[in-house]
Amino acid sequence: MTSPLKLSPSDQEHLIDKLQVFKIHGRDKRGRKVLCIIGKLFPAQLVSTEVLNQYLEEKIFSNLKDKPFSVVYVNTGVQRNENFPGISTLRSIYDAIPINVRDNLEAVYFVHPGLQSRLFLATFGRFIFIGGMYRKLQYVNRVEFLWNHVRRNEIEFEIPEFVFDHDEELEHRPMMEYGLESDHRRAYGTPSVDSAVSMYSMRCIA
Repeated sequence: MTSPLKLSPSDQEHLIDKLQVFKIHGRDKRGRKVLCIIGKLFPAQLVSTEVLNQYLEEKIFSNLKDKPFSVVYVNTGVQRNENFPGISTLRSIYDAIPINVRDNLEAVYFVHPGLQSRLFLATFGRFIFIGGMYRKLQYVNRVEFLWNHVRRNEIEFEIPEFVFDHDEELEHRPMMEYGLESDHRRAYGTPSVDSAVSMYSMRCIA
């Protein structure tokens, strides 16, 4: 993440809270708590790695240390120069996760991965996420496929409208998903996938 920063540490924490980038709400189909992360809302240009790690430790990890949980990461609209924190920050966050919390994480549902995210994770994922976490990653190409994994009535209202709009856009412009047509979003952001179309796209990458 870029520096110097103009916000004080307390203001940075308040901003993360206000934007609701991280929220524990609902359960998946196996009854596990769900940590929902909306990537587009993350203010990467304004929040330091240190403040982010402290926020996660105090507000998030402390509520996930006792039982298994899953993560829904929504990648829709993430852009490298705006809301992607960077490789070093991702590794720092991962290293800061307490061992008991890391062990309790059983699945990561990665919504709207896109071609660039797949390539990024295929290249760097095993180096950033050691200890088996990379194998817990599941790509979810459409929000409708997410309901196969989580309880829709508990999670749906946590998903911003722009995510559903992107789903609809992909229905009309499917080549966006494979990087063959620009969607004007450049995202960083290989594991399991949720449809036959997705399997085909991964064979193309290989």
